[in-house]
Amino acid sequence: MAYGKPRNHGCRISDAWTYQGMRTIVLENELLRVVVLADKGSDIVEFRYKPRDLDFLFRAPGGIRNPNHGLLSTPSTGPFLDYYSGGWNEVLPNGGPHVTYQGAELGQHGEVSLIPWEYAILEDTPEQVAVRLWVRPIRTPFFLEKTLTLQPGRAVLHVAERLTNEGGHPLHLMWGQHIAFGRPFLEEGTVIDAPARRFIVHEAMPGYEPRRFRPGVIAEWPHAPAPDGTMADASEVPAYGITQAQEMAYLAELTAGWYAITNPARNVGFGVHFDPSLYRYIWYWQQLGDVAQGYPWWGRTHTVALEPWTGYPTSGLNEAISNDSALSLPAGQTVETQLCAVAYEGSTRVIGVTAAGEVLLAPVG
Repeated sequence: MAYGKPRNHGCRISDAWTYQGMRTIVLENELLRVVVLADKGSDIVEFRYKPRDLDFLFRAPGGIRNPNHGLLSTPSTGPFLDYYSGGWNEVLPNGGPHVTYQGAELGQHGEVSLIPWEYAILEDTPEQVAVRLWVRPIRTPFFLEKTLTLQPGRAVLHVAERLTNEGGHPLHLMWGQHIAFGRPFLEEGTVIDAPARRFIVHEAMPGYEPRRFRPGVIAEWPHAPAPDGTMADASEVPAYGITQAQEMAYLAELTAGWYAITNPARNVGFGVHFDPSLYRYIWYWQQLGDVAQGYPWWGRTHTVALEPWTGYPTSGLNEAISNDSALSLPAGQTVETQLCAVAYEGSTRVIGVTAAGEVLLAPVG
């Protein structure tokens, strides 16, 4: 449908768009513009704070490609990296590389992140807009639904999700919100605040170097040893051009469900609130200073991702089952959760993000 009620004020929503042949939904109010690709895993590819004309999300150099077009040369690994364009991706039921689970081959971050979702616009008034999206994966019997809502005068996107196991027996899963940030938001350097006790650095991985932190170490957030033994602050993201490094780590033992990433030089930031009893980890992924050579980054990527996840590590579902961090959903059962994402102004550290999207800044001085 096109605009049901055309207007140029308050909240607005439209699906009268396509991008690279993909159905596209635009939600906006006075402060935010949010762009969703229904035909590419319900990706949020733009989260733009209008007062600064600033999109927080990473946009991969290859741009946005339609996964429904083209032929994959390596189908066994899954197409996630071939079609990764940045932004905010919904990932279920596998986090990490290709695995086989109960006979189903699941590719990298498969399988809902690239397939088309159905949708319906639920509300279209100046006071509120909302769209419901839903999908049934191809190889696993899950039913995933989510509703995105915007209200006027607030730079807050509310997300309500509902996951059902439609199979006849319990199923394991990994469920993540893969949110990646990029330039220009990251250009001057940023700081990360999160209520974590532990910082778990992923083990050494072939070709994944240089690293910011010593592989395999478990430290107290936010400080961890660098490869040379000196202590480094993981809450500080070096400005573009200062550091060339890669990292994969996990914030664990969360005392609350939120994080914030702030650019003090720009006086602006992005915060997320989530349920820490479901999303028990924040994955911490960094590609800094165009360091990564070869496929898929080719020396042209600078991004930081902070991702609420139900389990860890990024080694696939079977590893999460082995370490007992995978979520198990009984047959016919449903789990529901709510998140919100907020753009805010401020240059001090953040001490909290509420379920309503209120950002609590640390006192100055």
